[in-house]
Amino acid sequence: MAARRQNEKLFAQWLELPDGGRLYLKDISGRSGGSARYYKQVDASEKTVRFWQEIFDRDGRRGARHDKFPFDSGHQSVYDLKA
Repeated sequence: MAARRQNEKLFAQWLELPDGGRLYLKDISGRSGGSARYYKQVDASEKTVRFWQEIFDRDGRRGARHDKFPFDSGHQSVYDLKA
């Protein structure tokens, strides 16, 4: 499955989900000391179900989340998030 190999190459980590899908994770260091974590959730056929990123400050506290797929919500402050 080409899509699975491509996702495994792009994302350093993944979790196997109970429904046969996967949750891929990738951490990126920021220029000013913070970081971002990208998440890609796929179904059993490697079709993207959800894609989002979380932004962390230099102390590791989550500051924002940005849902990108299936809809783009823009950056949301952690204080605006319910969960």
